[in-house]
Amino acid sequence: MKNKFTLRKLSILAAFFFMLSGCSRQLDSIGRTSNSSLDSTEVSQQENSYSSDFPVEYDGMNQEIVLNDNKPTFSEEDLSLNNGVWQSFSDLDQLNRVGVANALIGKESFPTVERETLTIKPTGWNQKKLSDGQWLYNRCHLIGFQMTGENNNPKNLMTGTRSFNTPHMLNYENQIMDYIQLTGNHVRYRVTSHFIGDELVARGVQMEAASVETDEFAYNVYIFNVQDGYQINYATGAATKE
Repeated sequence: MKNKFTLRKLSILAAFFFMLSGCSRQLDSIGRTSNSSLDSTEVSQQENSYSSDFPVEYDGMNQEIVLNDNKPTFSEEDLSLNNGVWQSFSDLDQLNRVGVANALIGKESFPTVERETLTIKPTGWNQKKLSDGQWLYNRCHLIGFQMTGENNNPKNLMTGTRSFNTPHMLNYENQIMDYIQLTGNHVRYRVTSHFIGDELVARGVQMEAASVETDEFAYNVYIFNVQDGYQINYATGAATKE
């Protein structure tokens, strides 16, 4: 993704209005109801935890839901600028699955080199072509390349469906980039993967973000790792057309 902030200026300003109203800022047409908001304590995970039960299942319609009224759960220490920009990743677990990724993002963390081709095959990488000729799975970054330049890192890549990656994760990554480009401020960011048991494909991720210098930007959402028209075997990554 290009880092230039040009044509999306008006849309990000509109997004801030909805954000301050406690609304989801998703840019597609999926609707929201009060049932889509959950207390974040119900889905909290340890920093090195890779498996937990999530209190709701995908309803077949809403690929993302809002958590905790869209408020992240960062502590005051989490939002400190004392160490400048940084990023950290959980070690892979015994099944080589990714865990939690954390970062403090600013303009100074943006990459200055072109992104290289990804070669790592994350757990559950059982690739299949969709009916439109595109690939079912993407190598999904927990922390997007455009934020910190992290790329071919096995601790930062998971198997995710095309719609999970684009538009859903990309939408929220773009919001961070737009906000930083617009204000010059920093954003604290955390992505927590969610696996069940020994499954190799994550059921989804929790994405949390908060501006540091002000309290004008924040979100806390969960995105389900699904693809319309396909049934995924999360234990193996195999998928069948419905």
